[in-house]
Amino acid sequence: MKIDVKALEAPCGAIVKGVEIKAGLSDRQAKTLRQAWLKHHVLVFPEQKMSDDDLEKFSLCFGEFGKDPYIEPIAGRKHVCAIKRLAEEKSPIFAESWHTDWSFLEVPPAGTCLYGKTIPPIGGETSFANQHAAYRELPKTLKTYIDGKWAIHSAAAGYSPEGIFGVKGSEKDRSMKILVSEGARKTQKHLLVRKHPENGRKGIFSCFGYITGIDGMPEDEAKDLLLELYRWQTKAEFIYQHVWEEDMLVMWDNRSLLHRANAGYEGFDRLLHRTTIAELQTNEPHY
Repeated sequence: MKIDVKALEAPCGAIVKGVEIKAGLSDRQAKTLRQAWLKHHVLVFPEQKMSDDDLEKFSLCFGEFGKDPYIEPIAGRKHVCAIKRLAEEKSPIFAESWHTDWSFLEVPPAGTCLYGKTIPPIGGETSFANQHAAYRELPKTLKTYIDGKWAIHSAAAGYSPEGIFGVKGSEKDRSMKILVSEGARKTQKHLLVRKHPENGRKGIFSCFGYITGIDGMPEDEAKDLLLELYRWQTKAEFIYQHVWEEDMLVMWDNRSLLHRANAGYEGFDRLLHRTTIAELQTNEPHY
């Protein structure tokens, strides 16, 4: 069966049919999907009956497993995490702010796979913002200004003891296993505009939130710049809003996208299983 990749009428994303993931991927199929992934940023695989074994095997076709420093894996697994929220929960929704997964790491992950297991009838979409397009359309003066600047990344706002998920007692109201650590205060620098390590295209990397400052820039000036960029990066013209279905697998490229989880499903359970794909190992620096 030939793999069929159909681009969505959106700034990023494609629907993939003609492949049964639980049967495993041939080298040729994996190459075809990687090319589609790099081109479309988000690949959507509907109607895939999969186990956690299948999810892990699929992920390994695109790289080694990446780190998930602040999410505890599910029982019996090292690399599968549950993105989970029960109907009665009142705690903050995980990943509700725009971000790039784990951009505060020295070598951030290449991609993420997410598989829909329990999907609410309303809400709970995932939004993706194409950062190659955002950079391409950026006004020339701003583009010139940000090229070469180093952003300071940190997980403190989310995962330090004073962060969103560090509020004492909040774990009692949360079904998802989120880890809080003093280590979240560490910072890591990355170029604000990065070249994609596989296709060389330039894009704005991550955004205000995980980015807490600009190296060598006064705090107030950096905040103004980051907020200006944030408003640009998340304009509707760059966004694809993905509507989930059960048994649907989505994989996305963290190097070229922002994403966020949407609310709107209060009173309903939501469960997805996730793996993280590590960046390719090369001799080139991962800025």
